[in-house]
Amino acid sequence: MRAIQYAAPRSLGDAVAILQERGNKARILAGGTDLIVQVGEDARDVDVMVDGKHIPELMELSFDPEKGLTLGAAVPCYRIYEHPEIKKHYPGLVDSTSIIGGTGIQGRASVGGNLCNSGPAADSIPTLIAYGATVRIVGANGERTVPVENFCTAPGRNVLAADELLISIHLPAPSAHSGACYLRFIPRNEMDIAVVGAGVSITLDDNGIVTAARVALAAVAPTPLFVPEAGDSLVGKAPTEEAIAAAAEIAKNTARPISDMRGTAEHRKHLVGVLTRRALHRALERARA
Repeated sequence: MRAIQYAAPRSLGDAVAILQERGNKARILAGGTDLIVQVGEDARDVDVMVDGKHIPELMELSFDPEKGLTLGAAVPCYRIYEHPEIKKHYPGLVDSTSIIGGTGIQGRASVGGNLCNSGPAADSIPTLIAYGATVRIVGANGERTVPVENFCTAPGRNVLAADELLISIHLPAPSAHSGACYLRFIPRNEMDIAVVGAGVSITLDDNGIVTAARVALAAVAPTPLFVPEAGDSLVGKAPTEEAIAAAAEIAKNTARPISDMRGTAEHRKHLVGVLTRRALHRALERARA
């Protein structure tokens, strides 16, 4: 057993200074539901945990009908799915945040932490991609913005440099006649890791024709997988059963799953088609509502 230091900076500048000094030996603690377990199992070599929950920007949760939604990187899941404006305008985000672990986990776990853990099966990341979310990052060289679909680079890896931290996630204001949905398949009824997940969004014009659509998948590639071709195939069309089935088939054919103890590659590909089709139908219902 070895001692691990705890730091509780009150500003972004102080947090960045710690990361500059300690490099890869420091990790931001957003909720800790992944990090603490990984350190305990020697999966991560950490000397200091930097608690982000005392930094105001990391705890921001705000919605503006014109600007959209800002989620601080350390905002716990329960605050997200209990928020009335999020329930109304971002139901797909409620779908994913309400199934990350159990109720106790959701009191600590954050979407920012889920994103920075960068697991291929993460439940929140396909939803963020479907909503066209971007992330705000700060480090020793200043701030930058990255689309969520470009954030994860490999299993457990992402674009953050050793001296950088995730500040917040921004979701654009929802368009009229738009809807989103996240569905996953798990072997158990709850508190399990996705064998496959599908996050989608769809936007209609006043005549019911699709003007935009996005599809993203979990657990079928080394990183959460954005499939722009699937969404693009719907644009300019009426969202018929045939059009939705064709988009789901594109997603199925794009998936690159492996076989492991949780499922075969063949089974996962089949599930991609099923879940994408079901999620698009549910998103369509929400858009029409």
